[in-house]
Amino acid sequence: MLLMLGCTALQAQKYMTKTGYIKFYSHSPIEDIEAENEEVAAILNGETGALTFALLIKSFEFEKALMQEHFNENYLESDEYPKAIFKGQIKDFSSKLVKEEGEHKVNVTGELTLHGETNTINASATLTVSKDGVLGATQFIVKPEDYRIRIPNAVRNNIAKEIEVTVRVDLQER
Repeated sequence: MLLMLGCTALQAQKYMTKTGYIKFYSHSPIEDIEAENEEVAAILNGETGALTFALLIKSFEFEKALMQEHFNENYLESDEYPKAIFKGQIKDFSSKLVKEEGEHKVNVTGELTLHGETNTINASATLTVSKDGVLGATQFIVKPEDYRIRIPNAVRNNIAKEIEVTVRVDLQER
């Protein structure tokens, strides 16, 4: 009986989804580029505030098929670098946060690995806690050059130097 109680105590309260949402947007005077991915796996450890996100690059969908092809073959090289992974932490986290219904402003820091490169991301986020789970949302900027994403001179003016990334995850307790 004591062994069973000990094992239960060791299991952290986890919130998960396999259908998270990430969108990126690039604005330039010549053309806006936007893609969405609704197959994002995410886990929030409700005891420690640790966060992990993972997604397949090929799951991004574009309005134009040719953009999607160029994105996967020429820029993100998704056959060689098939995933993007974020491992981070909610700063100053308390396990009370996921138990207290309402909207909470938090700061997240962690490492984003994309195209074989890893860089630190710091972002403000909103966690909305309800009886149904935890809804997380954030927006941050990435620079293609920070991830060794080469943009040919011929289209350099078509792609912004900074890409806006929007994340929404509806996490359910497991």
